[in-house]
Amino acid sequence: MRLEKVAPGLFVVLWSTGFIVARYGTRDAGPFTFLAVRMLISAVVLWVIAEVIRAPRIERRHVSSSVVVGVFMHATYLGGTFFAISRGLPSGVSALIAGLHPVVTSFVGNWVLREKLRPIQWAGVTCGLIGVIAVLIERSSAKSASITAVTLTAMAAAVFGMTTGTIVQRARGREMPLLRGTSVQYVAAGMALMPLAIFGEHWKMSMTWRNAASLAWAVGVLSIAAVLLMMVLLARRAAAKVSSLFFLTPALSTIEGAVLFSERLGALAVVGLLIALAGVWMTQKSG
Repeated sequence: MRLEKVAPGLFVVLWSTGFIVARYGTRDAGPFTFLAVRMLISAVVLWVIAEVIRAPRIERRHVSSSVVVGVFMHATYLGGTFFAISRGLPSGVSALIAGLHPVVTSFVGNWVLREKLRPIQWAGVTCGLIGVIAVLIERSSAKSASITAVTLTAMAAAVFGMTTGTIVQRARGREMPLLRGTSVQYVAAGMALMPLAIFGEHWKMSMTWRNAASLAWAVGVLSIAAVLLMMVLLARRAAAKVSSLFFLTPALSTIEGAVLFSERLGALAVVGLLIALAGVWMTQKSG
């Protein structure tokens, strides 16, 4: 089976676990410290793999765009998400708010990248947005203490970061050497997170078994396997179509959160998830 057929589904499953890792990883470490360590370890692993298999070298013209993508797609997006979850935002809700970024990406991609969407794809983007809003309305009506100005601001920064990183990667990173380019992104992300980890958290990190397992999963499965799949998809598909896959992660993250952390969503939230899933199917329709 061709990679392009398998990659979207595999990416969604792997990416959904990132919100669970955030819950586990931030119990014994500060969110920025955990991420800084994760980024730098991932950068080294990818560079070593690139050296072993003699992967293509990265050209100077790709370095600047890789740095920008690293700061926004990895440091800003993950930093905002991990911070919000460390402040109590449920993993399922954080995944739903993060699911707003495909809407923004679709509009910006249509304007900046000239990637035109068909009417059914715009309808899909709209459905995805409606689905996310439905869940937020229900959680707000339930007076969830975790939905605060701080957590919402952090998630807004995350959405902005992922949108910006996706657009830059799609516009300037298609010819980027996959392994070395992603390694440079991680170095940039790690360096951006380092001041927050040192001065904001005083390098808070206890290496418990839970934290070690979370870090190993974050590096091997998320930062290497899932992100490389996303880079492959961005090189072959329009930004809006790749971003719409993120509408699917809330459903899986919600199920995982219910099983592992007893997080529950009501009827309106379930309807919202189903609408968001329909939105993904419509957005993925080829032009």
